[in-house]
Amino acid sequence: MTARTDTVAAQSLVLEFSRVFDAPPALVFRMWSSPEHLCRWWGPKGFTSSCETHEFRNGGSYHLLIHGHVEDGMTGTFREVVENERIVLTFAWDHDPDWQTLVTVTLKPEGDRTRLTFRQEPFLDVETRDSHLGGWGECLDRLADALAGRPVL
Repeated sequence: MTARTDTVAAQSLVLEFSRVFDAPPALVFRMWSSPEHLCRWWGPKGFTSSCETHEFRNGGSYHLLIHGHVEDGMTGTFREVVENERIVLTFAWDHDPDWQTLVTVTLKPEGDRTRLTFRQEPFLDVETRDSHLGGWGECLDRLADALAGRPVL
């Protein structure tokens, strides 16, 4: 069971929320660090994904594609990778490469579980921020399914 706490941070142009996963931090981290695992859960429900580039290291780049009722790609650079603890990356959509955000994923052990805190900033407006909450929320729902060994839809 994954605990959801999808509340938006008070700052209007920052998206921050956390989830608790029934898995240790090392396994949750591996789901981000391995392209084979990442492509199983990346993207909103009903989408598949592919990794064009995934250089998971400080300074490494990535380019991921999502496939579904729309096709889009995202690209960026891993700014900080601390094994089993923290991932910081830039994020830009292929269709709007001039608008870039910073994503910070923090992993904290809670017994045998992991609290993942997700933060993305800055957003251009509240509507865009809120649309990302839905997309990232579904993405992390799929991560929970993958961690539990359930089919990822």
